[in-house]
Amino acid sequence: MPDDLNLSNLKPAQARKDRKRIGRGLGSGKGRYSGRGIKGQKSRSGSHKMRPGFEGGQNPIYMRLGKQRGPYSKDAMPMGPHRTSTAPVNVATLEERFDAGAEVTPESLVEKGVLKNTRTDVKILGNGELKKKLAVTAHAVSATAREKIEAAGGSITLLREPKQRFPKRRAERTPPPDEPEVEESPTEEPEAEEPKAEQPEGEGS
Repeated sequence: MPDDLNLSNLKPAQARKDRKRIGRGLGSGKGRYSGRGIKGQKSRSGSHKMRPGFEGGQNPIYMRLGKQRGPYSKDAMPMGPHRTSTAPVNVATLEERFDAGAEVTPESLVEKGVLKNTRTDVKILGNGELKKKLAVTAHAVSATAREKIEAAGGSITLLREPKQRFPKRRAERTPPPDEPEVEESPTEEPEAEEPKAEQPEGEGS
């Protein structure tokens, strides 16, 4: 058995590495400029406090790139965040985890271990095959998943109305009914009057 731990045999688990002392003469290897080089921003004190993404004062890359559309500024927060995410669940997972006739809800997906929590909206996707009749309740569903669920005899209930990606087109204006054509009676064009000959100046009475 090892000896009992006491002050006489107390020692660190590994040897302590001495720190390289800088600015202690040319013979030390880290004298004169202390490993910082000559002049420049990184030779000054406090140069390690530059924020992430700082590019020396020039326009940084995250400001040079284009911005996404949408109300994502702090002033527009009541409208919600610009980027939204959903938790995808394929119909193949429903076929594997649920029995025929079961109800699929965000809570039941958490119980089956498909999702971690119900804080994120659930979207049903159509990857895989589905042969069981299920009553699916989710926030969104793809067109392929809808076809497969309904083909198996199941039903779909949306917890949120789908958003319209494109605005509705204006109803095309119907042309007015054709009016009956009225025959125009031919009219005689008036004869053009002949221009009178001008008399030369100085003649006459």
